[in-house]
Amino acid sequence: MKYIKLIYLSIFCGIISILSFFNIAYSYYLNLYLNLNTYVYTFLASVLLTLIFYISKNNDQKKVTIYEKILTILIGYFLLPLIISIPFYFSIYNLTFINSYFEAISGFTSTGFTIFDNINHIDQSLILWRSASQWVGGLYFLFSIILLIDIFDHSFKKSLTNFISFNKAETLKQTLKIFLLYTLITLVIFVILNIFELRMFNSLNLAMTVISSGGFLPSNNLSNILINNSQIIIMSVLMLTSFFSIFLSYNLIFTKNHNMNFFNEDIHLLFYFLTLLFIFFAFLNFDNNFAELLLSLTSSISNIGFSLNNNSTNLSFIFLILVMIGGSFFSTSSGIRFLKIYSLFKYSINEILSYSRPKNIYINKHLFSKEFFQLDEIYKYFLTVLIFIISLLFLSFLLTLSGIDFEKSFKLSILTLMNTVNSSMFGLADFSFYDLHFFTKYYLIFFMIIGRLELLTLLIICKKFLFKN
Repeated sequence: MKYIKLIYLSIFCGIISILSFFNIAYSYYLNLYLNLNTYVYTFLASVLLTLIFYISKNNDQKKVTIYEKILTILIGYFLLPLIISIPFYFSIYNLTFINSYFEAISGFTSTGFTIFDNINHIDQSLILWRSASQWVGGLYFLFSIILLIDIFDHSFKKSLTNFISFNKAETLKQTLKIFLLYTLITLVIFVILNIFELRMFNSLNLAMTVISSGGFLPSNNLSNILINNSQIIIMSVLMLTSFFSIFLSYNLIFTKNHNMNFFNEDIHLLFYFLTLLFIFFAFLNFDNNFAELLLSLTSSISNIGFSLNNNSTNLSFIFLILVMIGGSFFSTSSGIRFLKIYSLFKYSINEILSYSRPKNIYINKHLFSKEFFQLDEIYKYFLTVLIFIISLLFLSFLLTLSGIDFEKSFKLSILTLMNTVNSSMFGLADFSFYDLHFFTKYYLIFFMIIGRLELLTLLIICKKFLFKN
């Protein structure tokens, strides 16, 4: 236990206890007593673990190593969903342990795969619990970035802070900032959706889903919730909150002198989004319904995965590529990250040109930053892409062995590693996770977690054994 930061796990057990208490109050208020006892069990279990972890925390002032931090994050990804799975397991729907845990992991990693075939038949309190599992999972992911900040590249650190490394005070400051921003943006999304006349229950669930880049819906189909173009367009815009950095609004308002390093990634993402917007509007708007196409576009780049039922599947390959690219490093979206791919591309082009025109000087830096990206960063980016390809092929092979045809296996592997829900724009809207073999569910669980960790554990292990420095 000395290798685990128990205070970190204690905080999130405490947050889960608050969410379960909210579900208890919600169930009492609306007379939803069918699953009420399950939230009581969850509340008691989470409070007990909160106290145990807090009392057992190590007060040693010795600096925690990066391997201990990774172990803490990894244990949290397996332990916290166990608590979240309690309402699923003890509900009236007779779910097995693996199905309950699969649903909890899918929510906590903001993936959105579900074993429920008909969401409309689920108790409202359990629908709210599914959305809450995404919300706390998204917050856990953002906190993990701060905890593991020391392993990230110098250029990414500069987009967050001028500190090279975080002490306890700076870590507390940044995590508190994330919590306040995350909560405030959730409330803003909720209010905006209500202004556009969405049902309050749907607005609350969608707010928690959007901010966490999750995939759970409070209904079987998004078309049952968004009934006009104005609602579709505002939903598309709101999904960009999990595409850009969560610190963007804070930096715009509070950053002195507007240090361009803090906006470097978001400016690149803005140009990337506007380019995609033009391409989709000019060349890919086959059905002359740009509102629905815009929703699919923003849903893909933010790794949410929502689409409307009448969305054409002939663009599924393009949407999958956008899912793999992902959004901001300091957002709840997954993906390889646009800035990494851009850096790799620019470095490769410069290397090729340097051999063809050796007298010219080529600068390896981002357009809106004074920081040059170093060679070791390029190696890390390349290793990230390489490990993703290996993981993709390996998971596709496992799913094919499970009896799933290759095309669906390949698509599902991408969505699993990128923590994106299966939907009609990928041609997987009718895919049933309930019928999968329990072994298949276990390795989907494993790869959902690996995808959410952004392969950090594998990268650190590779760095430890392959590189001496």
